[in-house]
Amino acid sequence: MNSKSEVVVVTGAGLGRAIACAFAKRGAKVGLIARGGAGMAGLEGAKRDVERFGGTALILPCDVADASQVEEAARKAELELGPIDIWVNNAMASVFGPVQDSEAADFKRVTEVTYLGQVYGAMSSLRRMRTRDRGRIVLVGSALAYRGIPLQSAYCGAKHGIQGFADSLRAELLHEKSGVKLCMVQMPAMNTPQFDWVKNLLPNKAQPVPPIYQPEVAAEAVYWAARHGRREIFVGASTVIAILGNKLFPQVGDWYLGRTGFKSQQRLGQPKDGSAPNNLWEALPGDRGAHGDFDAQAKSFTPQLWLSLNRKWLALAALSVVGAVMLGRTVMGYRK
Repeated sequence: MNSKSEVVVVTGAGLGRAIACAFAKRGAKVGLIARGGAGMAGLEGAKRDVERFGGTALILPCDVADASQVEEAARKAELELGPIDIWVNNAMASVFGPVQDSEAADFKRVTEVTYLGQVYGAMSSLRRMRTRDRGRIVLVGSALAYRGIPLQSAYCGAKHGIQGFADSLRAELLHEKSGVKLCMVQMPAMNTPQFDWVKNLLPNKAQPVPPIYQPEVAAEAVYWAARHGRREIFVGASTVIAILGNKLFPQVGDWYLGRTGFKSQQRLGQPKDGSAPNNLWEALPGDRGAHGDFDAQAKSFTPQLWLSLNRKWLALAALSVVGAVMLGRTVMGYRK
């Protein structure tokens, strides 16, 4: 694919905005999917960012929890921008609070946006990509797709669902010998605005569990995933530790999160505003950008991701060094 002409559709307004800009920097045409209405200010802001970075932007107001709206957005994207090369499923919703304090309707809404929104996006993109036998679908996951944590049960359940869906769809594409590729990118805690607008049942303001990363770190991982054939990418050492730790010692994770998981997700000493609106059911007015309130704490680089994305070249370099050492020893042996 030529970066200057590829057509990319991105869902979601927080991390999704940083992802759209990562593609825009390479000259892509980007379809921006997020809820309209009060959310149009954010979509317009994302459009300006994409164009400022040199890309072409198309606003596609859509609630990803509605399959017919997602399909219509895909149709408009191809009509206006051309055949879709890359589809990035990133939109999410969440509720912070214990299970016993949550409402059934909230669980359903989080599942419809976070899980079914990705399913519907994959289905609409596949209808177009399979006929051309090419294209890339990126599912934005989380360390929480493997390791559930307290106070985010609805979100964790939805991310677990996406992981299972990805495995099933990937096997189907391999069975078909399809040219369509699928990658899931597992994210760490991100400095996005969601912690200010999420539905919060806790006594204090919500926060991501440190270490926290800037959205641009994750956006570059998504860009890389869309252009390579890797099955899955982990972003951040914390993601690797959470996933591998849960595979090896799940009971330790249970114990640790039971002791620390409540405090680590709250800004202690900062009571929440009980009258503040949330974006679970309706988009909120205003343009909040891609960054949240944690710029001072958020990391702009992760050595783990750099090593992961460059592992092929690092392996070749290591083999070259080993080969050079062995050759040197052989030559010295002949001289003796």
